[in-house]
Amino acid sequence: SVPEMLARVKDVCKRNGLLILSVLSVIVGCLLGFFLRTRRLSQQEISYFQFPGELLMRMLKMLILPLVVSRNMFPANLVEATFKQYRTKSIPIVKANKAASESTTHRIIIYGVQDENGSNIQNFALDITPPPEVIYKSEPGTSEGMNVLGIVIFSATMGIMLGRMGNSGVPLVSFCQCLNESVMKIVAVAVWYFPFGIVFLIAGKILEMDDPSAIGKKLGFYAITVVCGLVVHGLFILPMMYFFITKKNPIVFIRGILQALLIALATSSSSATLPITFKCLLENNHVDRRIARFVLPVGATINMDGTALYEAVAAIFIAQVNNYELDFGQIITISITATAASIGAAGIPQAGLVTMVIVLTSVGLPTDDITLIIAVDWALDRFRTMINVLGDALAAGIMAHICRKEFTKDGSEHPSDNGLPEKWLCEDKDITTSHTHSSRTRRKPHRNSYREIQ
Repeated sequence: SVPEMLARVKDVCKRNGLLILSVLSVIVGCLLGFFLRTRRLSQQEISYFQFPGELLMRMLKMLILPLVVSRNMFPANLVEATFKQYRTKSIPIVKANKAASESTTHRIIIYGVQDENGSNIQNFALDITPPPEVIYKSEPGTSEGMNVLGIVIFSATMGIMLGRMGNSGVPLVSFCQCLNESVMKIVAVAVWYFPFGIVFLIAGKILEMDDPSAIGKKLGFYAITVVCGLVVHGLFILPMMYFFITKKNPIVFIRGILQALLIALATSSSSATLPITFKCLLENNHVDRRIARFVLPVGATINMDGTALYEAVAAIFIAQVNNYELDFGQIITISITATAASIGAAGIPQAGLVTMVIVLTSVGLPTDDITLIIAVDWALDRFRTMINVLGDALAAGIMAHICRKEFTKDGSEHPSDNGLPEKWLCEDKDITTSHTHSSRTRRKPHRNSYREIQ
């Protein structure tokens, strides 16, 4: 009936409202940008038009601000070492050649004869003029902007040390958790401004382009590069790691989590896919419940290998669009920063755009050019989410294989939610036929160990 159909459409729009608005904003921004190109706006008018999009970029940069605010907890010298990026400058010192009157007392006369081809006499004069001698002097200094890679490494080291401090580190851990929660609430509010800001960002970027068709071709090759990288990582590297460690067929394991991969493709959120991934691992692949409950939440939080691959390729693409040549050291910096920044990416749709600002800032690339990849980010986000979920599931399978001996020593069965024993992935033989002890004496130690692991 019509009311049921309207209710279903309303439910779909409510669940995918942000995605629908983002796609519409990309379309409206492109149409508006190409329409305004015919009006030949001045540079000042374009700047005014881009103001709502500039607010969106300021919001993205604002999310990095809590890292800088926390500097008040540390001494001043640590602040300088952490937030300033050390760089050695090479200053050219031009040493002019001596004049002819100073170098010799004899007058030298040079005759320039023009050949029959009509060579340029100016080039001939430049050829006989010796170039000035340039000597480079190294001078220490700092580059503009924050040392984002230093911040990430320092934060990770601080987190490891706080975890080892025990109860004495609880206050600072609580502060960091509250700070992280507040930033996530800001992200939840700011993300709804994205569709409005994207319209002006994309339209303004089209107005600034000299040749939009050339940029469109580069964007197509960029999307193909990202998809090919994700396919190689997801269909070859991750299954090969699973096979070499467990000596089991990865295709059978991946077949058991196809439902979770499809949900990841539809929702574009690894956190939203987490319950389905639990269900697939427990029911289809028979992974021990304790391993799944430990590995999957941790993986959904920090294991963002698809996001890291995407951010590295996007940063190199933005550098190529701006004709910015990256040296080997900057490529290594992009790789490390993308890997570290993906750990901090929330498991929500298009969270990679937030951490993309960190990657671009680490090598001095313009953050405004994120608008170039927004047009295809909504589609690429779904593929990299599938890789993230696949990596989490395979990691759980590997951990189940590695820990099979420890769990075998702990006991022969584990109670499921309905009170019946489960067959483990890490144990092939039937372990439910042992009657050496009564059910009361066998289940009691398992419940205690189950609470301790939880």
